[in-house]
Amino acid sequence: MPQLSHDDELHLRRALTVARDAAALAPPNPTVGCVVARGDTVLGEGAHLYDARDHAEIAALKSAAAHGHDVRGATVYVTLEPCAHHGRTGPCADALIAAGIARCVVATVDPNSQVRGSGIARLRDAGVEVHIVATEDALAREAQRLNDAFAFSIQYGRPFVTLKAALSVDGKLAPAPSQRTAAGPHWLTGEAARADVQLLRHSADAILTGIGTILADDPLLTDRTGLPRRRPLLRIVLDSRLRMPLDSRLVKSAEDDVLLFCHETAPAHRIQGLSELGIEVVPLEGDNASRLDLSAALAELRSRSLISLLVEAGSTVNGSFLAADLVDRLVLYYSEIELGGDALPFAAGIGSPYVLQQQLHRTDRVTLPSGAGEDVRISGYLHDPWP
Repeated sequence: MPQLSHDDELHLRRALTVARDAAALAPPNPTVGCVVARGDTVLGEGAHLYDARDHAEIAALKSAAAHGHDVRGATVYVTLEPCAHHGRTGPCADALIAAGIARCVVATVDPNSQVRGSGIARLRDAGVEVHIVATEDALAREAQRLNDAFAFSIQYGRPFVTLKAALSVDGKLAPAPSQRTAAGPHWLTGEAARADVQLLRHSADAILTGIGTILADDPLLTDRTGLPRRRPLLRIVLDSRLRMPLDSRLVKSAEDDVLLFCHETAPAHRIQGLSELGIEVVPLEGDNASRLDLSAALAELRSRSLISLLVEAGSTVNGSFLAADLVDRLVLYYSEIELGGDALPFAAGIGSPYVLQQQLHRTDRVTLPSGAGEDVRISGYLHDPWP
């Protein structure tokens, strides 16, 4: 396979940027960016926006036409293999062929085993030269990362779960309850790490925590990036007995974006009271009234076309997701603060997050400024979303 040229890398990086800028506007469809170019000149570019229907390739061709460019003989750079099947729109591969595209550079193939490779095959059968970026190339890995959730959900039928936690240097989640004076967050990390967490929230369809975190911290669980998104971040609480305080910030700020999972035996009057305040309550069946069926909760979310879930919770919920093998990606922020042996553990049943880190693959380490020191973000995968 020939190497990418300088122009190829330049245009493919631009396609990735276009895709990244529209990442929260595409789900439940994949995030895709496309650039049409001739030599070092960009003729058109576009991204897939779910509500606009057009796939990235069609948006890029329309952009080129709007600027009066003839794309015959040009090269298309696309972050995900052009489709060859009919969905809400026609096949993009056919549109590229009809436009007279001579060459197509594909950052990654479609993760859906039922359609993978079919778009590439159709282009090649029509005489279009197709260059697939090597999977070990950094550009291919970046293209995959943009669509981790889509790739995972299309294969396994549930949302891709990222578990995030801010921890002390000794791997603890929060001070012991005896050291907490009032409901509210206990910040371990600095502002840079907290801003980074907001980007995680922005990239997720939903965020989930447990009732214990609500009672201890009274969080809002909102996406505060200010960046555009197609649908509001769905805020979810596991609350088996419906202990949710009606004066909590979550309830007071609800605008059809709060969902509580409870056990089927939860009091009916509590369900009614919360519903009257605009909170959606979904009872789940189960043998244990104090421990909800997490797989059933994820199945409910997938039925709503949600493909990515961020878990920001306490020790019990973290431990439950890990014990059920339902965490796909782990993101841990370590501060330089030490909390001591009596502090709350990262996850019930997990001796240390440092031990769990040894199971991660495709790990990434980033330092973030925090006052006079620094925080460290360690991220990696427990389940590879790509075939």
